[in-house]
Amino acid sequence: MASDVVLELSEIEAGYGKAALVLRGLSVKVRRKEVVCLVGPNGAGKSTVLKVASGMLKPRSGKVLLSGEDVTGRGPQKLLRGGLSHVLQGHSVFKEMTVEENIRLGGYALSDQSAIAERIDFVRTVFPVVAEQWKQSAGALSGGQQKQVEFARAMIVQPDVVLLDEPSMGLDPKRTATIFEEVDRMRQNGVAVLIVEQNARRALQMADVGCVLDLGRVFATGPASELLADPKLSELYLGGRPAS
Repeated sequence: MASDVVLELSEIEAGYGKAALVLRGLSVKVRRKEVVCLVGPNGAGKSTVLKVASGMLKPRSGKVLLSGEDVTGRGPQKLLRGGLSHVLQGHSVFKEMTVEENIRLGGYALSDQSAIAERIDFVRTVFPVVAEQWKQSAGALSGGQQKQVEFARAMIVQPDVVLLDEPSMGLDPKRTATIFEEVDRMRQNGVAVLIVEQNARRALQMADVGCVLDLGRVFATGPASELLADPKLSELYLGGRPAS
């Protein structure tokens, strides 16, 4: 029986240049149709996990497995073709281009024109703002709308897993709520999501699994609801005690 694990980082040790290790023997699994949220203090290594997973940073030791295949050391372009998309921290839309042009750019890895047309129809349905603003300049959109364009661009290659790095950064509460709704929509469409989010408590409320990092190691992992209810974890890593 095939495993439902679409992304696995196993015993990863990684750092930048000759500096000390950031990740120290870290292991994380993400299953199909599952949202896994990485939380922890600044410097815990959360964004580094995503960089290793997407091929932006080669680990010093350990393995990265994508749908069971060892892809350790492969670059981002090869991993994109293999079914992994990475939405970077901040905004990465090309503001001088239209929404349509941004979305089509995301499909550069697809050679089948009919497949591109099908995927465009799909993302226009999944992300209504993309269809509504199709001919609009991406730079004229709000921050939340730009983030949805980035999500749609990541989804156009029909990924198995999407990595999201601080998707709510700089957004107000209303637009943040919309972003989390879109993450849930990804899950409903069969995509696994590994997310790093500054609003840890809100992200865990939406996630299936939580993974608490500290000093480059996994401090605790389990159902997100259980982590939220744990008074010690809440006080140490989530900015206060859980609501009674």
